[in-house]
Amino acid sequence: MTEPGKYERLKLRVERNGDSDDEGHRHILREVLAAGRSPQTLKDLLLEIPDVGEDADFEGRRGACRGTANAVDAGPTRVF
Repeated sequence: MTEPGKYERLKLRVERNGDSDDEGHRHILREVLAAGRSPQTLKDLLLEIPDVGEDADFEGRRGACRGTANAVDAGPTRVF
């Protein structure tokens, strides 16, 4: 989800430059990449998670999730 109005501003920017939507998107991506912003790795993102709470706060409860109480007895299911 984007900030309110951001899509409209980007659309106006593309139209102002006379680009197609695809070309406008490529142009914006080139600008961002040229600015030297290196993409974060999953490891970097995980390391940013604050160290709060106790391990017990994050433990699951058996059967607490929808559809798991009788999952063994129900046999194979099809997921679409």
